[in-house]
Amino acid sequence: MRIMLNSKSGKIILSLNAVAVIVAGLIIANAVSPGFGFDLRVVDEYSDDITVDHFAFETTEVEGSTYEAKTSPYAVRYSVGGNLPAGMLWADANMQIFQSADYDICAESSARVNGQMYWQTSNKSVIEGFYDVSREYLGFPPETCRFPKVVGTGATTITAGTYNGEFRDSITVTVEPIPLDEWKSKVLRLVNQERAKEGLTSLVWGAVCSDAAELRAVEISKRYEHVRPDGRDWSTACPVPSSGGASGENIHAGNSAVSPETVVHDWMNSPLHKANILDSRFTKLAVGLYFDANSKYGIHWAQIFSTY
Repeated sequence: MRIMLNSKSGKIILSLNAVAVIVAGLIIANAVSPGFGFDLRVVDEYSDDITVDHFAFETTEVEGSTYEAKTSPYAVRYSVGGNLPAGMLWADANMQIFQSADYDICAESSARVNGQMYWQTSNKSVIEGFYDVSREYLGFPPETCRFPKVVGTGATTITAGTYNGEFRDSITVTVEPIPLDEWKSKVLRLVNQERAKEGLTSLVWGAVCSDAAELRAVEISKRYEHVRPDGRDWSTACPVPSSGGASGENIHAGNSAVSPETVVHDWMNSPLHKANILDSRFTKLAVGLYFDANSKYGIHWAQIFSTY
């Protein structure tokens, strides 16, 4: 996630900020895989596996829903079908998210704490399950939100409820493919909004480096550095012309960069990335976006700023 500026002379104008790189890197690693500070396993005890067979259960009717419970609030077995009245957990019957999991699935705040809730998904080829945390750094509270493990596109029914039977509701979640061109254009608009706040001129689409930005987004899925997989510097993807000029690169990947808003927010909160965005010399910006559900980070972004 470091930033380097390239000029024809080959001089590095901005140097590596090691602290910024380490912090940003840990955010990405934590958001994607276990072993980097906290466990992001897909939950079992609060998802579909809520039946406890080795206890004796007493059947009770609650507002049209049948549940069987022992003394422990976690020893609960819900019957199939029979929801509580609509709006107990969600005001809407449907919601849409993109394949990058740009939203966590959240219930109403009145549903108490996350640890008292179970979450189910009817179509595991779309949303396989839920991680045992929410992405608080994206603004989703852990008490009532879960980070979905999106594995495909299509529709699934998410059912959530509290083990004590107080709340239970379902919502249809449709996972859509990422609108790649729309999101790249939106990043340009958001960058120009940030530049306007500082009285800087807007950037135009960098047609010369457009293919290079796309290539760099693919390359960082293989080697997440400002060095290309073959060992060459990033700037060789769209070299400065012999007539002169300058260029810069920002990259980002993972589940803190799941939409145009989140990726630009992260870059603006990193001093070196922000320096590229607000560099008054640059006149053009090309944005690359690559998504691969089977890759380590899922979503990958590359910006190439230039004067050519």
